[in-house]
Amino acid sequence: MIDDKPTSPNYGKEVYTPVTIVESPPILGLALRAYHIDSKGELSVLVDYWANFEEGSLKYLKRKITSLKVDSSKMKEKLDLIQKNLNNITYMRLLVSTQPWLVPSLGKKRPEIVEIQIGGGSIQDQLNYGLSLLGKQIPVRDVFREGQLTDIIGVTKGKGFQGVIKRYSVVEFPRWHKHRKGSRKIGARGPSISTPSYVPQPGQLGFHRRTEYNKRIIKIGDNVNEINPAGGIVNYGLVKNTYLVIEGSVLGSRKRPLFLRYPIRPSWSPESAPKITYVNLASQQG
Repeated sequence: MIDDKPTSPNYGKEVYTPVTIVESPPILGLALRAYHIDSKGELSVLVDYWANFEEGSLKYLKRKITSLKVDSSKMKEKLDLIQKNLNNITYMRLLVSTQPWLVPSLGKKRPEIVEIQIGGGSIQDQLNYGLSLLGKQIPVRDVFREGQLTDIIGVTKGKGFQGVIKRYSVVEFPRWHKHRKGSRKIGARGPSISTPSYVPQPGQLGFHRRTEYNKRIIKIGDNVNEINPAGGIVNYGLVKNTYLVIEGSVLGSRKRPLFLRYPIRPSWSPESAPKITYVNLASQQG
């Protein structure tokens, strides 16, 4: 692609950039959740207003989540309750569901259900906007645009129980007479009563929830022939839905869900997407 970052030494030049393909089928708007301050002075859920599960994709979703019990006869009362307490509501959130059955390579059909904050405007504006999304498909293009930065939240690859050398990259000194009593050892830990230990120690490495900041979306596309390599992506298969092309690597293993949000501390503000000049579609299987 053509490097379009003004502060880059390769600005205006053609550079080779490794990328990650993130398949992003649309999500479903399930319910509106209103939060208020309760009698204890804490945030709590006032009411959940669910969409009609007898129509379209939501009817199929109800069969996949057998524990989901929604009484549609009480939804009008709940909406009235929200309208009466607009002045007491702190913020509104939207419950959304993924659609893993649209991605055959995942091999699963049970969706993830998460909350998404509805921002901007008054509580009435948030309510109206949330109602317009209930029961509808929400494509990734309605939230993100090409070229912008994003924060990616996910779970890293698990590496099990590891020692201090691999876990913290501490220096392993050579064996000599001053510290011949042990290599790859942590030494004295210091006082351990009522004080935390800051000495690197063995333990769990990976499989942690982490956030990667300022990952750039190079492209949002629907033509999968532009990015599917010959023979498909190793350990994944063929992309068949709307996809994101993310610059660089992304945390976690393949097929693991990722959460994208607007950047909370952007390093710069790209005006548009970079110009892509070539995509290598050679087989990744050798």
